[in-house]
Amino acid sequence: MDEPLIREMRDADTDAVVALWHAAGVSRPWNDPVTDLAFARRSPHATVLVAADHRRILATAMVGEDGHRDWVYYVAVDPAHQGTGLGAAVMEAAEGWLRRRGIWKVQLLVRADNAATRHFYEHRGYQDTRTLCLQKIIGEAAG
Repeated sequence: MDEPLIREMRDADTDAVVALWHAAGVSRPWNDPVTDLAFARRSPHATVLVAADHRRILATAMVGEDGHRDWVYYVAVDPAHQGTGLGAAVMEAAEGWLRRRGIWKVQLLVRADNAATRHFYEHRGYQDTRTLCLQKIIGEAAG
């Protein structure tokens, strides 16, 4: 495998990114991935990073900042390449994207029953904040 290049997503990457999200199990039926991609990419305060070799997209991280903290979503690695360091590399790139903007706090959500993912982040210095995430749907769901 060629050493992957981590870069910002391009329009032509959309289908490959969506396919990767489905293959890696990070998409959810109630979230339209194409809408999520378009929403993140419309602002200079967010981006979608991809790790790609010359043939395909291998990993992703969606990053968005609000001026005080950041959220990272859709961290995904092609199942055939999990355990190779691509997840760590794309998270490092996401953190670098934020540091260059002066952001000092990164947050993400991990489902309570996802022990492997929790371990991945804890190994990288992320800690449980013992906070509760609340949600209210205020508009029509996409799709």
